[in-house]
Amino acid sequence: MHPSYPAEPYKIKVVEPIAMTTRAQRLQYIQEAGYNTFLLNSQQCYIDLLTDSGTTAMSDNQWAGMMLGDEAYAGSKNFIHLQEVVREYYGFKHIIPTHQGRGAENLLSRLCIQPGDYVPGNMYFTTTRAHQELNGATFVDIIIDEAHDSQIDLPFKGNVDIAKLQKLIDEVGPERIPYVCVAVTVNLAGGQPVSMANLRAVHALCAPLGIKVMFDATRCVENAYFIKEREATHHHQSIRDILKEMMSYADGCTMSGKKDCLVNIGGFLCMNDDELYQRASEMVVLFEGMPSYGGLAGRDMEAMARGIEESVDYHYIHHRIAQCRYLADQLVAAGIPIVQPVGGHAVFLDARQFLDHIPQDEFPAQTLAAQLYLESGVRSMERGIVSAGRNKQTGEHHRPKLELVRLTIPRRVYTYAHLDVVAQACKDLYARRHEIRGMKMVYEPKFLRFFTARFEPLVAQTASRPAAAPQVAELETA
Repeated sequence: MHPSYPAEPYKIKVVEPIAMTTRAQRLQYIQEAGYNTFLLNSQQCYIDLLTDSGTTAMSDNQWAGMMLGDEAYAGSKNFIHLQEVVREYYGFKHIIPTHQGRGAENLLSRLCIQPGDYVPGNMYFTTTRAHQELNGATFVDIIIDEAHDSQIDLPFKGNVDIAKLQKLIDEVGPERIPYVCVAVTVNLAGGQPVSMANLRAVHALCAPLGIKVMFDATRCVENAYFIKEREATHHHQSIRDILKEMMSYADGCTMSGKKDCLVNIGGFLCMNDDELYQRASEMVVLFEGMPSYGGLAGRDMEAMARGIEESVDYHYIHHRIAQCRYLADQLVAAGIPIVQPVGGHAVFLDARQFLDHIPQDEFPAQTLAAQLYLESGVRSMERGIVSAGRNKQTGEHHRPKLELVRLTIPRRVYTYAHLDVVAQACKDLYARRHEIRGMKMVYEPKFLRFFTARFEPLVAQTASRPAAAPQVAELETA
């Protein structure tokens, strides 16, 4: 194994068979799914890179913890353990468990936002912005301009532009900004990290003005790894210590435990403010459950507490980042356009360049994700104009500069050999990219349309490869 790509720091104990399908079957499946990879069944997918959310393989230690679940309705010992671990590793005083990250986003938005408020953030995330807007806020993007260019290679492309934040404060006043939402890392920029120096600067600007800083901490351990690797002042520090310092520059966070907490379900809302915690404790009962379990069983909280402890192991996170780089390096060597630099949880294909003949209103990223599945059985997801949704005032599409397909690598699930298959599928599709035509949307839900929207090709796609490719060998390369 090449030294840049360390071997898996675990051994396999249990295996799960995965689907082997023909191209004819995949054509039927993607048509039935309305060319939306979210609407495929998992049994129809060969290598499933739809998301890293809840798709982690838990450790034997976590499974052992599941057997120690205390399912008391209030005051579960597993909640006490989770609370202790969050305080030790993240440093926040209070924790409210939720069923997943968007449960925490819902609570935070309802608790803090008043109609007419502005919530600045380093690039939007779909569910986060939806909750903010539903509660009357306007999202304002304050990420550095370079984050919107897939080919600019910067070490901390997720940084907040301090001048943009200051400009918004000057224009609307600090009283109209309930909190700044800082994602660590930034998903829709390609999994890009935020530097410690930038986090410190955001906190220094906001604290004297009484503006809270709330992290979207979903992939905070990946962010800590990049700080250790790229910020000279932190080379010598452990992931655990870097993570604790990162969190010290926030007043709280929302967390989807389904990512860096290494579990299949769960999340939480954290804060240091006693009054906010009291209000959150009252509201969570309406939407989730008691403050000591939220939307979770005791066994799930135990698995999450143990996952937080495991997540800061250097060998684990080093291998995780290396898997992303392994796939990215193969694609770059083949001339396939991806977001640079490679982030911590996925490789993002630049669909705008990959399918440069398809205009954005014909959904190039959605098209590319559907075609990749048809080509190989690899499921990915769109992160472009469909995910961006519509302007709530004008009804027009938001048109992000980044039109991406996310190849998301689940934690501790696939091997380098699986990633070889993904790379080859991308190469094969890239070789015939000019044959591909765009799509039209034939069903659009009101909210978060990327989950359930349906599409049709603008030009009928052929169901077979060129005659020279034997049908019986459809999946020999997949």
